[in-house]
Amino acid sequence: MTSSSVVDKPPVRRVAVFGGTHGNELSGVFLVKHWQENGAEIQRTGMEVKPFLTNPRAVKKCTRYIDCDLNRVFDPDNLGRTVVEDIPYEVRRAQEINHIFGPKGSDDAYDLIFDLHNTTSNMGGTLILENSRDDFTIQMFHYIKNALAPERCPVLLIEHPSLKYATTRSVAKHPVGVEVGPQPQGVVRADILDKMRKIVKHGLDFVQLFNEGNEFPPCTIEVFKIMEKVDYPRNKNDEVIAIIHPKLQDQDWQPLNNGDPLFLTLDGEVIAYKGDCTVYPTFINEAAYYEKKQAFVKTVKMKLTAKHIRSSVLDQNTS
Repeated sequence: MTSSSVVDKPPVRRVAVFGGTHGNELSGVFLVKHWQENGAEIQRTGMEVKPFLTNPRAVKKCTRYIDCDLNRVFDPDNLGRTVVEDIPYEVRRAQEINHIFGPKGSDDAYDLIFDLHNTTSNMGGTLILENSRDDFTIQMFHYIKNALAPERCPVLLIEHPSLKYATTRSVAKHPVGVEVGPQPQGVVRADILDKMRKIVKHGLDFVQLFNEGNEFPPCTIEVFKIMEKVDYPRNKNDEVIAIIHPKLQDQDWQPLNNGDPLFLTLDGEVIAYKGDCTVYPTFINEAAYYEKKQAFVKTVKMKLTAKHIRSSVLDQNTS
């Protein structure tokens, strides 16, 4: 590997760790509150790490949101809305977060945000990637996956031409979603919290190594790319008439083939998957997605390769 093929990236100096984007996903809430009181665990040399509670009103009520989903309103329209009295709380809060950690898409935005979430689905410790060309974040995910091995750490790529998320973390240059489950809403499980804590630790370790001038040669990771959201079967009144089949329940990231059972009606009818290729469902039976008319998400497996990177901070010291 010649030095000319190394891609120089700016050092990562400002990092935030978000918890409570959804107020009833308590692992991130507990961790962020703890780190606000005692942040030694997340501090690293050469960078600022700021723990931040994103939706304090929802946290106080232990509910997902007050007026609307904070994790879906970081789009130009909402961030640019005029603040009037009846503006949804989460839209106002998004503008405040964008002011503190952004502006989104600008040079002044935070370098990196870890946004901590829980799911009721059996997804384990999942990393969420927003941009398939983000070499820095892919390298970080490769590092985290290796550090956690042999424990699985799936990567969900949410890049899609029509499915737009406008997430809270998208304010940063490098947004990182951390989605850990299964955990019921409004509940804290020690094993799930510990898994989340380790992911953040390894991510911060990677940033410190990068900032110190360590080079990271080209790497390839497996990701699950989102393809489609699948709703429950419904009747003419738009009511759910079939539930997740027992053979699909808790089988996040497992292959789903043509003819495999998807749903079960209360009359005992099995509704099977019809598709010409193997897919990998996730967010199966997620409690928060009933209102979004989403039974699970279909993904396909693919490989992503990141370039050889190093921090550009050392350039001035080299001849």
